[in-house]
Amino acid sequence: MMPYTIGEHGKELSAFVNTEEIHYLVIEDDFPNGRPAFEKADGVLMGSRETVNNADLMKVCTCLNPLHTTLAIFGCLLGFDRIYKEVQDEDLLKLIEQIGFIEGLPVVKDPGIINPRTFIKEVIYKRLMNPNIPDTPQRIASDTSQKVGIRFGETLKAYVSAKDKGVEKLHFIPLTIAAWCRYLMAINDNGEPFLPSPDPLYEELHAYVSTFTLEENVDVHSVLHPILSNKEIFSVNLEEIGLSEKIERYFARMITGPHAVRQVLREELAAHAMEVDK
Repeated sequence: MMPYTIGEHGKELSAFVNTEEIHYLVIEDDFPNGRPAFEKADGVLMGSRETVNNADLMKVCTCLNPLHTTLAIFGCLLGFDRIYKEVQDEDLLKLIEQIGFIEGLPVVKDPGIINPRTFIKEVIYKRLMNPNIPDTPQRIASDTSQKVGIRFGETLKAYVSAKDKGVEKLHFIPLTIAAWCRYLMAINDNGEPFLPSPDPLYEELHAYVSTFTLEENVDVHSVLHPILSNKEIFSVNLEEIGLSEKIERYFARMITGPHAVRQVLREELAAHAMEVDK
């Protein structure tokens, strides 16, 4: 089997080599004719169908995929070419910690066989920081319009339905949605054009924001309304749940000029980041 090269490291690994330090395989324990002792294998977890579903939702909605999408959006805007390099960036590390531990974890459903807090720790500090996983923000950013509904929408719905919570308490999920709208302009944080990743809705969504230029005073609400009110994208109407105005304010600040995305990110982290129990 031919080896492949991992970017700037120049290391050659066979394609079958597992570079993941942590891995899980969750299997529904329903074998009418018996089964081998799968649970004796490293990383294999057995459970009911509900347990398997909850483990999947924990990963997809809270503990991994939303963090990946966040890094993809900001990585493309800020000029990164590897996910692991982003996690070395103090601002981006703090951002995904806030989205995972502070905003996502309070509404995640514990599957019982994997501790969600432990899972997030392993994702951030072992998986995403692993330089032997040469993943790119550009690849992860593909089809974002098809992903944000599950990766952020389910958490938003949980906040709306919870009696003791509300979307007004969220800062960094709406910041990331604003950054995605900024990404749709196809202009990076240096003010230079970039090639967005493939997305079936890109041309439609880009058309709404393509009239914006940096440093221009514009009516953000009228332009973002068709995007933020689209329940098919986010699984919720962001205007109806009371989150669109905050997103619009973030977006308006992100288009004030070059490097505004980084500036807004730092300002919001300084103003709202909470202590994370690592």
